[in-house]
Amino acid sequence: MMRPRSQAREAALKALYQVDLRPDLTDAEVDELLRGDARNEETLAFARELVTGTRANMAEIDREVESIAHNWNLKRMAVIDRNVIRLGAFELIHRKDIPPAVAINEAVEMAKKYSTKDSGSFVNGILDKIHHRHHGVKAGRASRTPKQEG
Repeated sequence: MMRPRSQAREAALKALYQVDLRPDLTDAEVDELLRGDARNEETLAFARELVTGTRANMAEIDREVESIAHNWNLKRMAVIDRNVIRLGAFELIHRKDIPPAVAINEAVEMAKKYSTKDSGSFVNGILDKIHHRHHGVKAGRASRTPKQEG
């Protein structure tokens, strides 16, 4: 059985994917998408926080990712990879209550599950650099010993 926060992240990813494809989605439509994937109110609340925060900080997050992902324009990235990275970056930059290793590990697992075989390492590399930039940690250390979150 999937942990509530992992399930919320997956629901948030699916909603962000839809928003990426259809930027005109209303908040009510996004909420309906989240309700369809969340199994309880706690999961739904966390998924909402992730989607709302990611959308509110999208321009900043996209600039950050493009400054790190040399030779990769966001529009050239696979839609899933782009949104996994956005979600992970939001957690790393704006959610001080979430351990960075957890944010990175969860993003890598979603990339492996929903995208290509190479997506996990691609996502890990970008998020590790964001973590290094924002937390002053030597690159390469953040994702080695992820703690699990319930």
